[in-house]
Amino acid sequence: VGVANVMGNSGQTCSAWTRMLVHTSRYDEAVELAAEAAAKYGDRIGPLVNAKQHARVRGYIEKGVAEGARLVAGGPESPREQGYFVSPTVFADVTPEMTIAQEEIFGPVVSLIRYEDEDDALRIANGTVYGLAGAVWAGDEAEAVAFARRMDTGQVDINGGRFNPLAPFGGYKQSGVGRELGSHGLAEYLQTKSLQF
Repeated sequence: VGVANVMGNSGQTCSAWTRMLVHTSRYDEAVELAAEAAAKYGDRIGPLVNAKQHARVRGYIEKGVAEGARLVAGGPESPREQGYFVSPTVFADVTPEMTIAQEEIFGPVVSLIRYEDEDDALRIANGTVYGLAGAVWAGDEAEAVAFARRMDTGQVDINGGRFNPLAPFGGYKQSGVGRELGSHGLAEYLQTKSLQF
């Protein structure tokens, strides 16, 4: 599910889950599964919007390799001779301070980051200047909700929850101010008047 979320629209989605935090006990298994999921796309993934974005995404992939992330699927080479295509790319051994973990790539690139415990995961999740969308998976739904409430993220899917167009949509920090959709989104268009006595 996580890899598919990033590959939708070739990663050119503001709410793509480009970082996947995995507990150290399941990390190697998750890396293998993510690489297999990316490989299933083959060269069927669509192109990026233009040459500038194509060069930008390939540059991020090259920067990830240069900073020490391990490429387990895809890479900067174009899978086709023509067009602005980038292979579905998965990085392992990504650390929270790496560029690919801190900046918005807007391409089919996912970074797997290891965490030790819940506090470590929260520190990593909240450790960027962005906070538009994320997801939490846990065996206990109440634990997932409690963790999601502590995230500096405007929209959090719980255990594979789907997008709800009636819910407000918007981010924290540099992911924006205000909300779209739902009653909060409608309120953005209202003109409120205060009468003082």
